[in-house]
Amino acid sequence: MALIRGVEHKLKNFQDLLEILSDLRKEGKKIVWTNGVFDILHKGHVRHLMSCKAQDNEVLVVGLNSDSSARELKGPDRPKMPEDERAEIISALGCVDYVTIFRELSPAKHIEAIKPEIYAKGEYNLETMNQEERKIVEGYEGKIIFTGDKVNSTTDIINKIRADNKNK
Repeated sequence: MALIRGVEHKLKNFQDLLEILSDLRKEGKKIVWTNGVFDILHKGHVRHLMSCKAQDNEVLVVGLNSDSSARELKGPDRPKMPEDERAEIISALGCVDYVTIFRELSPAKHIEAIKPEIYAKGEYNLETMNQEERKIVEGYEGKIIFTGDKVNSTTDIINKIRADNKNK
């Protein structure tokens, strides 16, 4: 099956991504990393990603949870969309520069390898975010930003669909 036209250059394995980011840094670019499952894309996801890309000279890299890690994080009936489809959809957004899929529950080793200048989280704060990830970013003096809102949630959307179907 063909990809959405124009996104193939954004989908990268991690080793290729490291080389690309090294070259971009030599050009003076700053790296922004964010990650998530991004199952059933909604306006909260899009707003988060656009906020991540809000400043000039930044390259937005999205780490996407694999299907297996999404299941462990969200439950056995998730994700609703397979990782290749989620990656393709995220890649189609103009604010996203690169997407890489990771299999672990946490992207800690990816953050440690990339050392993004900015690590962007959605609906978290310093206390509720993954503390291992926080320690890594603070260890190399990276910046952590929070862009999300609790109003939009894929889980809430799924629960509403289930409730609507029960009422039919």
